[in-house]
Amino acid sequence: MIFADVIIDISVKSLDRPFQYIVPEEMEFDIDIGSVVKIPFGIGNRPMTGYVVGLSGEAKFDVSKTKSILEIMKQAVVVESHLLSLAYWIKENYGSTMNDAIKAVMPVKREIKEQIKRIIYPAVEIEKMKIKRDEFEKKHNSARVRLLDEFLKLDRETYNAGLDYSYVTKKLRLTASVIEGLRKLNIITVDAMQQYRNPVERTDDIPEIRPVLNGRQKHIVDAVLNDYITDIRGTYLIHGITGSGKTEVYMNIVEKIICLGKQVIVLIPEISLTFQMVDRFYKRFGNRISVMHSRLSAGERFDQYTRAKNGEIDVMIGPRSALFAPFQNLGLIVIDEEHDTSYQSDMPPKYHAREVAIQRAKMVGASVILGSATPSVDSYYKAVKGRYRLFELNERAGNAVYPKVYIEDLREELKAKNYSIFSRRLDELMRDRLQKKEQIMLFLNRRGFAGSVSCRQCGEVIGCPHCSVALKPHMAGGRVSYLMCHYCGYKIPMPDKCPECGSIYISSFGIGTEQVEQMVKKRFPEASVLRMDADTTTGKHAHESIIKSYSEGGADILIGTQMIVKGHDFANVTLVGILAADLSLNVGDYLAAEKTFQLTTQACGRAGRADKPGEVVIQTYQPEHYSIVCAAQNDYKDFYKQEIVIREMLQYPPISNILGVLVLSENESSADNLAKILADRMKLYHDVTVLGPTPAAIAKAKDIHRRMIYGKCVDYGILCSVKNSFEEFMHETDSFKDCRLNFEFNCI
Repeated sequence: MIFADVIIDISVKSLDRPFQYIVPEEMEFDIDIGSVVKIPFGIGNRPMTGYVVGLSGEAKFDVSKTKSILEIMKQAVVVESHLLSLAYWIKENYGSTMNDAIKAVMPVKREIKEQIKRIIYPAVEIEKMKIKRDEFEKKHNSARVRLLDEFLKLDRETYNAGLDYSYVTKKLRLTASVIEGLRKLNIITVDAMQQYRNPVERTDDIPEIRPVLNGRQKHIVDAVLNDYITDIRGTYLIHGITGSGKTEVYMNIVEKIICLGKQVIVLIPEISLTFQMVDRFYKRFGNRISVMHSRLSAGERFDQYTRAKNGEIDVMIGPRSALFAPFQNLGLIVIDEEHDTSYQSDMPPKYHAREVAIQRAKMVGASVILGSATPSVDSYYKAVKGRYRLFELNERAGNAVYPKVYIEDLREELKAKNYSIFSRRLDELMRDRLQKKEQIMLFLNRRGFAGSVSCRQCGEVIGCPHCSVALKPHMAGGRVSYLMCHYCGYKIPMPDKCPECGSIYISSFGIGTEQVEQMVKKRFPEASVLRMDADTTTGKHAHESIIKSYSEGGADILIGTQMIVKGHDFANVTLVGILAADLSLNVGDYLAAEKTFQLTTQACGRAGRADKPGEVVIQTYQPEHYSIVCAAQNDYKDFYKQEIVIREMLQYPPISNILGVLVLSENESSADNLAKILADRMKLYHDVTVLGPTPAAIAKAKDIHRRMIYGKCVDYGILCSVKNSFEEFMHETDSFKDCRLNFEFNCI
């Protein structure tokens, strides 16, 4: 007998273990690890869906009491066995149910109806077709005559190419019975073939112009490929300034890996980047590439999954979910803009795509390339320590030079009675560019929107004296009532005046891209404007249409949030304005300076990428902050040196690790009591520094009360042990049935 270990498709901790079932003899040849099955579950033998995670010939329980699988669900997508192993690794390392982890690695849940393309071909020569046509006309078979007339319109060269079935039924208004009747008379044949939904559409027929690699680019390509050919599978970090040609390095390496019979995954942080990246890869690799992202239809997603599994594509491009493309011969994973926070999942399991990519690569013998102009401090630290191999590209490719950057102090603008969101310099440069018919990008740093309280006169941000983060405003009675630290719980009333300079100009920042658009149109009525943010990109092709329109000169000014500063390449953009650059310094987490440096540097990198020189205006209340100064100077190393010292002082990642435990319950007292108990249990681990419990950043959502506990420890394994002990405690106790836990590592 064969027995299957099955994970039930339900995200409940008490059921988060394999249940053994008998595999009926008639199913033995069809079942496999990763199969989706229907099984009887519970006292009432309720039919439920499950995933096969193991097969063996050994019974774990009394065979007479073991139930049998009801059905192998043929229409379901089978999870690859190594992806199931990866799901288990995610469960163990990030804290989730196995079912949630399986769903993370299996973005396509079930098979969608296939698209079938049918062609009607003539089964007789033209002369005989004419005879048959006349016979049908005499019998007044007008429907048959219409089809044969359509064939007879064709010349001899196109006669045998056939007619599209849907054209015949819709345009000629023929029924299936008429077509079937002619087929039975052997006058026509009907061929059917599966037709894949292809979301990749080439934007133009312009052939690719291959840039010649410079010496540094060629060195990186040769070094990575030499390692690969000699069976060295490593993780590589390419630190290249904006416009240095990282994508061309990726493409040259990808091309050689494909020639070795391997497949490649290319991750990008935003759907908005798909258009330009796919266009470049399509010109190089044709229809052997595809994309996978959340804006695809269910049918498109299923077809790309199937094509990848069948080896019909070589390169899968997309955001985080593309990491789980079911390639059989995966040879390389490229993570572009590896620093980007969108690679961190915000739903359980809260995995980081970079770490999961490295683990998947280890499992299948692949290499990983990380690329960024502003690497995460974590990745750069690992490269400095020798865990990753570091390469650097310090010059822009071609003739492009880094733009000239101005830092404008908004405190001085206020003193000069300039109450506009545009500094005097930015206003002047925008008018100049509009006159020259050159393009402008305005980036509104929305990260940190209304997330802190600052003084407009001196720039002071109200911070926590214990945690080196900004205090978060909390509303009561329709206004900000108090400020709180979401690390340690420190709390103060909302001040009436700035504690630093005594100014009454103190408040949370509140401006959005739509308001900026209105101000731009009022101040520059002659300019055509496009806005790109969450509101304007809800449609399936919205990102693509905005990017295409702007790149083709369809607007003078592009206004947007983070999505406009990530990796886009617009040749005619010569001015970038960064509005309120320091907002992200005030988000209240230890990554604030890093995120500010990255966003500001990436925004600067959009200007002057071609032959025309570029200029950037950084508007800020904190012009002296090292993240702003280093970004303006394009000096990552100096930023890293200053930032890593702070991380060492406060024992933040990558020096140490942080486990965040989120307690959720509809009962506030239950959430408070459980959070206190768990914090006390965490304190029993002597190497762990415990912060909290404290209300979460959103203390209550949808009537669910939320409490946070943080544990800091150098040893990641100890924090995993803490997580496991908490899961075990929740499984064994009956006192907190109304509570549940979410875990997150190094992602506050």
